[in-house]
Amino acid sequence: MFKKKIKLEETQINLISDINPDSLEDFIISKRNELKNYISSHHNFFSSYEPVYIECDEESDIIKLMIEASEIANVGPMAAVAGTTSQLAIEELVRNGSKFSVVNNGGDISFINKNRKMVCGIYAGNSSISSELGFEFKPQKSPLGLCTSSGTVGYSFSYGRGDSVSVIAKKASVADAIATAIGNDVTGKTDEIAVENGLNSAVKFEEHIIGVLIILGDSIATFGKLPKLISLEKEENLKFKEDTII
Repeated sequence: MFKKKIKLEETQINLISDINPDSLEDFIISKRNELKNYISSHHNFFSSYEPVYIECDEESDIIKLMIEASEIANVGPMAAVAGTTSQLAIEELVRNGSKFSVVNNGGDISFINKNRKMVCGIYAGNSSISSELGFEFKPQKSPLGLCTSSGTVGYSFSYGRGDSVSVIAKKASVADAIATAIGNDVTGKTDEIAVENGLNSAVKFEEHIIGVLIILGDSIATFGKLPKLISLEKEENLKFKEDTII
């Protein structure tokens, strides 16, 4: 199994793959350059917190995916940038023959696990639940996205105060944008009210997602069909530690 870190300005990727990923960095650089060139002539694409309805080069898949996700989630296109980058990277690895790869771009994850199950740990800032639980994904034929938004951790902007809002979807681009949208709605005078508001928001995206996990302090709520949640502290699960992405 190959492990690699790719650091390109804002892009901070931890990668695990069953194939040599050395060429992936050049691929990601090319996609980042497409995005930079587009932003240079479409400034609103970078700064808007709402969907931006502008034409894009039909050859630019990163721009198309970000616009699509933005429109689904009703957020700015940059809310999908990390998940989109992860998704495109996984698609490139799959084209090159990978059956098991995980691209974790600052907590926004795309992965393929055709031949083995996999655990993704859940980081939720100062919550007592943080790093104690993980999603156990059974082997599957197609890539998935697992993206997380937080109002208390990291540099990404959020109107909400959730410690983590994790969204699983078929496309990491869409999961990233929807995690932002739901995270923005995790607001309220009490943690319980804030989490309930987040769940109400999740319902609106039911057709685009597989499941949602919301954590705020000691409050936790789920929506949809999430994979099995396991304790990362139990002895029988320690064998997953090395390949667990947190």
